[in-house]
Amino acid sequence: MSSPLIVQLDMAAFCEATELSDVYVIEIVEHGILEPQGAQPKDWLFNDYELTLAKRAAKLRRDLELEWEGVALALDLLEEVQQLRAENRMLKQRLGRLVVE
Repeated sequence: MSSPLIVQLDMAAFCEATELSDVYVIEIVEHGILEPQGAQPKDWLFNDYELTLAKRAAKLRRDLELEWEGVALALDLLEEVQQLRAENRMLKQRLGRLVVE
């Protein structure tokens, strides 16, 4: 059985995949939205999760005309909502089992 393939993109490939300039990508990293591996932009490696996150961040910035700080806050809040929904579903399932018994 083989291990799952982990996508890793360098800066050039990441910029092409996200349709973002390297300046934008550096700004996103500086605001803590993305956390690539590597010490400097030329050494950065991004995974598939960060690819999705960058696309979402760029869409929020464009659609809502937010600064990067606002984008970072919006992404944090969206992640929290997603976690709360998952927890809510789990608790509803547990409650459903208790009510049936």
